[in-house]
Amino acid sequence: MTNVFQGAQVRLRAVEVADWEVHYDWNFDSDNGRFTDEVWFPSSREQVRAWAEREAQSEGQGDAFCFQIERLDGTLVGTINTHGCNPRCGTFRYGLAIRPEHRRQGYASEAIRLVLRYYFDERRYQKVNAEVYSFNEPSMRLHERLGFTLEGRLRRVVYTQGQFFDALIYGMTREEFDSQVWRPSDSR
Repeated sequence: MTNVFQGAQVRLRAVEVADWEVHYDWNFDSDNGRFTDEVWFPSSREQVRAWAEREAQSEGQGDAFCFQIERLDGTLVGTINTHGCNPRCGTFRYGLAIRPEHRRQGYASEAIRLVLRYYFDERRYQKVNAEVYSFNEPSMRLHERLGFTLEGRLRRVVYTQGQFFDALIYGMTREEFDSQVWRPSDSR
C-alpha cells in the first residue's frame, strides 16, 4: 500500500485536537513567528485548543489545507500550509515551519516535495510560489537547493526587530519538479 502523504522520514496529516499543546508551546518561539509571518500577541491555552478543535474538523478551504508534518514515529515536527490556491490558473502557495529542535534534518525538504507531488500529480496544479523573508537565509538556501527559481523581490514589505526587510518570491513549475530525480524515499 502506498501513501502519497508519506516519505522516508515524515508523513503529512491533518491537525488533531491533541496537537494544541505543541502549537501552544511553539507560539513562544518569536523567531518562528518572524520567519513565517510575524510575532503575534500571546495566545491563551484555550485559544490554541479551540483553534486545534476547529482545524481538526476542517476539510480545508478549496484546496488550501493545514498539513501537520510528523516523523514516522508520530512526533510532530512542523507544519506546511497551502494557500492562495487558484485551480483555474493552476497556481498555489505554501508556508512552512519546522520546530527548532527538528530543523536541518531533512524534514522540510521532504514535506515540500510531498506537497508538490500531491498538488502537481493529484490536484492538477502547474506552478507553486513560496515567499521567503530576506533575513531567513536557511529558507532561501533550502528553496534554492530544491530547485526553486528566485523570481522576484518585494522591497521593504516585512517589518520586524525594528527594521524593514524584503520578501523574496521563489517559484517552481510542474515541469521543473518533474525534471528532478526524486522519489519519496529521497529525504534531503
